[in-house]
Amino acid sequence: MTELLRMNEVSERTGVPLETLRYWRKQGRGPKAARIGRRVVYRAADVETWIDQQFAESA
Repeated sequence: MTELLRMNEVSERTGVPLETLRYWRKQGRGPKAARIGRRVVYRAADVETWIDQQFAESA
């Protein structure tokens, strides 16, 4: 089963503030997110991929 993370969990893992994650989501930036019911969730694998991309782009 796919591990789903809530916004606060992504914020804790990445150090990115919740407001920044919300802004990025509206801009189509940051890790991929989806709305399931009323909750915004992220797949853990997508967050890890996004982190890896940040390192690759800064190298």
